[in-house]
Amino acid sequence: MDSDAPGSEAGAGEPPRILLTIDTELTWRPGGNWGDWREAFDRSYEAAGVGVRYQLRVLARYALKACFFVDPMPACVYGLDPVRRMLEPILEAGQEVQLHLHPLWVGALEGRTRSERQLARYDIGSQIDLIRRARDMLVEAGAPEPIAFRAGNYSANDDTLRALAVLGFRFDSSHNGHQHPWPSAIGLPRDQITPVEHLGMIEIPVTLIADGQMSRHLQICAVSSGELRAAIEHAEASDTPIVTIVTHSFELANRAGTAPNRIHVKRFEALCEWLASERRRFPTAYFTDLDRLPLDRPSVLLPSAGLRRMGRLFEQIWSNKVEERG
Repeated sequence: MDSDAPGSEAGAGEPPRILLTIDTELTWRPGGNWGDWREAFDRSYEAAGVGVRYQLRVLARYALKACFFVDPMPACVYGLDPVRRMLEPILEAGQEVQLHLHPLWVGALEGRTRSERQLARYDIGSQIDLIRRARDMLVEAGAPEPIAFRAGNYSANDDTLRALAVLGFRFDSSHNGHQHPWPSAIGLPRDQITPVEHLGMIEIPVTLIADGQMSRHLQICAVSSGELRAAIEHAEASDTPIVTIVTHSFELANRAGTAPNRIHVKRFEALCEWLASERRRFPTAYFTDLDRLPLDRPSVLLPSAGLRRMGRLFEQIWSNKVEERG
């Protein structure tokens, strides 16, 4: 394999690269007004003033890289206008766009339900068709040709990876052990968090930490600032090459999209400020930066710690009881 190709072995002791990934999509509301996308756009992309444009400003302030996984499937209902509106600020900011896909939009006008629309429920031929359609719409709306993919709800299986390989993708980031075996159904171990070659693709799993007898994934709304920092420092100590963190275009607002969730905003800002101060130890990266990527390193989860866990539980109580009612 070429020395600059993904999968080529990098030397041990190199700093872990941080993938800040932002799943960017429009909310889907059964029985909604399918004639106008602007309300969904305001609640899920602008999201109470702490949506994508705000996130881009914070990233720019700290000179950090982030990958926005953009879902073009609302074009099945609304046409390409809202997809172009999603893409333009991201591309103007110089951040990365890759492909996200919620197939429920295909049947939204017919009233089909979310539970029927998981990508992993489709056979491989249908998955190839859906991913190709989504890729073509994303590019038509103005994005560069994507090389990485994440399924909506992490709902991917081994056929998804086979479909992506057929279509020429290089990376998938759908494996999430916290959601395994369903809807995250790729045939990898639940605790796989290091990059691995699987069925012709490089899988970049979402990073997990131990949580008592279970695990949690590194998502802004799911773990505390202390857990985020500890997981990144643990990656350095355990020679883990990638830390994959997830948030959403709407995640810094409350669930209704009507007010900021100050707990989540504080976590996002604190993470960005800390990564900027530690950029030599923990550089942020795009998928297009992932040359010389070590594969098949052992997956070692950050052990559960009572004080970190207790701090997060108190934050979650405040978030759910106070911030979500804003």
